[in-house]
Formats: sequence, C-alpha cells, structure tokens
Amino acid sequence: MNKVGVVIVTFNNEKDIKDCLKGLDKNDILVVDNNSSDHTVKIINDFLNIKLIKLNENVGLSKANNLAIKEFLRDGMEYIFILNPDTLISPNLIPDLVEVMQKNPEVGICGPKIYFAKGFEYHKERYTMKEKGNVFWYAGGVVDWKNVLISHFGVDQVDLGQYESIRDTDFVSGCAMMIRSSVFEKVGFLDEKFAMYLEDLDFSLRAKSAGFRVVYAPVTAVWHKNAQSSSVGSQTQDYYVTRNRLLFAVKYAKTRAKLAVLKESIKLLIKKGADVNA
Repeated sequence: MNKVGVVIVTFNNEKDIKDCLKGLDKNDILVVDNNSSDHTVKIINDFLNIKLIKLNENVGLSKANNLAIKEFLRDGMEYIFILNPDTLISPNLIPDLVEVMQKNPEVGICGPKIYFAKGFEYHKERYTMKEKGNVFWYAGGVVDWKNVLISHFGVDQVDLGQYESIRDTDFVSGCAMMIRSSVFEKVGFLDEKFAMYLEDLDFSLRAKSAGFRVVYAPVTAVWHKNAQSSSVGSQTQDYYVTRNRLLFAVKYAKTRAKLAVLKESIKLLIKKGADVNA
C-alpha cells in the first residue's frame, strides 16, 4: 500500500476543520496550527488519530506546510497530499489521485476537480439548487504571462462533463495538491517568501523545470469553502495577492511585464492605504 501523508495548515478554522478531518478517516494526517485564537486546536485534539503541531506564532502557509512535509518525508512517505482546512473531499479522492500517479510515473504533481462548496459560489443567484455543489472552482490553471495573472479553467461553470480528461496544466492549486516525494528531493520545498498565495504556482513551475509533469486529473472531487482563513476581499488577502504577484513577476516574468506589475502594485497599495485611512 502506498504511503500518503496528508498535510493541513490551520488558522482559526473552527467552523470548517471538523468536517474536513471527518472526511479523512484512515489516513496519516499531520495538522500544523498557525497559532489559532479560536477553538480550532480543541476540535483537532478530539481526533485521536491525528498528529498536531501547535505553533506559537503564525509563520505563514508555506513554512507551516514545509514543517509537516519534512516530517512525513523523514517517515518515508511516498506521496504528500496538501489540503486546505476549508474543504470536503469525496471518499476515494486520495487513492484515485495516487492511482493516476502510479499509471503516469512522469507526473510529479496532480490536482483533482475542485468545486465551490454548496452555498459558497461567487454568484449564487446564477445556479439552481441542483447545480449548487457542482460548480467548478478549479479544473486546471493557466498563467497569462503578458499580464502576470493566473486563472482557473472552469471557474463558475456547472460541471457538465466538459473537463473530464487528464491534461497538463500550468499549476495545481495548493487547495488540494498531491505531490510525489521525489519532487521535493529534486526541487526543494515551498518557497517561504510567498507565505500564502502563488506558492503553489511557484512550486509547480519548479517541478516542471526539473522534468516532472504537472497535471489536472478529473477524479473524485474536492469542495472548497473559498478563502475562509483569509476572507475573500479582505485586507490580508489583497495584501498577499498583490505582494506575491510582484515577487512572482520579479522571479519569472520578462522585463516589460515586471515593470507593468510593479506600477500596478504601487497603485493598488496606495489606494488600499488611502481606503484604510479614509
């Protein structure tokens, strides 16, 4: 049986973490808590089969993930599955993803279908009750290098079977990311400078550069309660998205795109500062 270590990083996820962990029964799970101030840790401790690393400060998503990944690799895990705490997974998700990677040994990173959790769609009024819970959040991803923007295939679309083939993708979302252990041996760990947002894109690109395939596999799904830790549209989310887009552009983009992102980032940060002080 293949050894899979499930890594979950939490921060004030008391509303979601219980349902997430219940769906991961009979897996090796390591939760790293980024100094939550709510009841997240108490809820996790009620699960006797789950190991918890409780941090005394919020070290960011990438560093917290790396702590757990390194521990699992020392234990000889063949695969690492990074999962957001604000998710629900279908029962066969982990073995299905492993099966895809076993059949395709050149695949280093694999990501499944991700739907919006029912009631968490961006545009709730568009969908019937039957369609909710079947609306894509991620079906593969693409980078617009000219503008240094990323987007998900399928987002806001009802699943009608239009994304049913395994295919290479620019990146796998860190919301649900299965990684072969040899990827870490070749490219290292998540870049902790990114803290949160775009760390998954950076890691995917590094894996590709090392010769691994990065694929979307439309196996059994994940349902995502989008951005529950940082809150959609919050100052925290806006700051890290803007900051990390600039870091990413500096690291990967061509000069013209770097300058464009720099100008745009400065404008956004000035506007946010004015809004905060208004």
